[in-house]
Amino acid sequence: MKKAGVAILGLGVVGGGTYQILTEKREFFKKTQGVDVTVECVLEKNVERAKQLGVEEAKIASSIEEVVVNPNVDIVVEVIGGTGVARTFVMKALMSGKTVVTSNKELFAKHWSELESAAKKMNVGLFFEASCVGGVPIIRTLQEGMQANKILSIKGIINGTTNYILTKMADEGWSYEEALKEAQRLGYAEFNPTADVEGFDATYKLSILSSLAFNKKICIENVYREGITGIDKEDIAYGKELGYTLKLLGIGKDTENGVEVRVHPTFVKNDNPLASVNDSFNAVHLVGDAVGEIMLYGRGAGALPTGSAIVSDVIFAAKHDEYFYAGFKNNITGNKETKFAKDFSSKYYIRLSVKDTAGVLSKISGMFSKHNVSISEVKQVSMGDGSAQIIIITHVCAESLVKKTLAKLDTLAEVFSVKGMVRIED
Repeated sequence: MKKAGVAILGLGVVGGGTYQILTEKREFFKKTQGVDVTVECVLEKNVERAKQLGVEEAKIASSIEEVVVNPNVDIVVEVIGGTGVARTFVMKALMSGKTVVTSNKELFAKHWSELESAAKKMNVGLFFEASCVGGVPIIRTLQEGMQANKILSIKGIINGTTNYILTKMADEGWSYEEALKEAQRLGYAEFNPTADVEGFDATYKLSILSSLAFNKKICIENVYREGITGIDKEDIAYGKELGYTLKLLGIGKDTENGVEVRVHPTFVKNDNPLASVNDSFNAVHLVGDAVGEIMLYGRGAGALPTGSAIVSDVIFAAKHDEYFYAGFKNNITGNKETKFAKDFSSKYYIRLSVKDTAGVLSKISGMFSKHNVSISEVKQVSMGDGSAQIIIITHVCAESLVKKTLAKLDTLAEVFSVKGMVRIED
């Protein structure tokens, strides 16, 4: 029977869950997977925390050097987070001949090429299933389940915090501030929620997922990013009336005009499978040229779901002697030959605050027509104070044309303001 010794760097929520799974299911893994995986060492500055989880004091390391020189450690699991200490520790582990398993999407998105170069040099493994979408096995699906396909698109709800906030705004009518406060109380959002609500977390994940999906290095700088802080509950309500649900989506498309990669609030039709993914759950929708549509759904965070993904990598590494790396040119700055779309197209939801007088709608429609933006649907709501809300749904058109139209509308005396603009994905 194959054996593998594991070191865990950090025993926070995810590290604790990983330790729990590895220790409680050791016999189960021996029976079902034919491998004996043991936790040989943990690196945790809070010694009492480690002891509470059941770690023997002799196995609590005080430095990364103590971990990497341990001959019983074959696989190092990094769950510290960030790109400072974590990067240093992971590089030391790799250069010491240890296989690394990480859940650190920021580290991986920013330093994938550097880490992979070290892994190749030392002929060790580098695994990152838990970096994207928690317990949902999206990485292995892309790497091992979709080889027969050219993947045409990847769309997903890949951040649980924003999905929880948008769900509460839609279902309870809460403001963004109210929903964020509740998310923080429940532990879904950090005290400083910027990484989640401004779309950085989803950007890191989309960079990794789209690189694998399209077999091209997609740097985070290539991803268009827009968060949810500017979303008004009124737009969610109006969208609901028109049959739409608002989600923060990560969207990747491999088109004739180039690769599109973008993170932004998006309306989807209520009958779209992604519309029913609520609270902190995640989902990824793939389209392959051979298989067609596939959707993976599950918990995107948490001790045991993320720990499940980490342990799947640990067991895979323990069972395989050969390691596989990116099938594309994995440069720090990406491949210069990769073409990115300079403009992208979709349908658009637009809300305007205007004077409630005759002829205004006609003038606005004329402005859209002048800029070659075709209108699919219009709704006008009188506010009773001399103003009206005009909600417009466009046909599919280029974003550049929509932005030019909105810039011109903003100069009209009859238009008080452009209240909202949300992209729509079918």
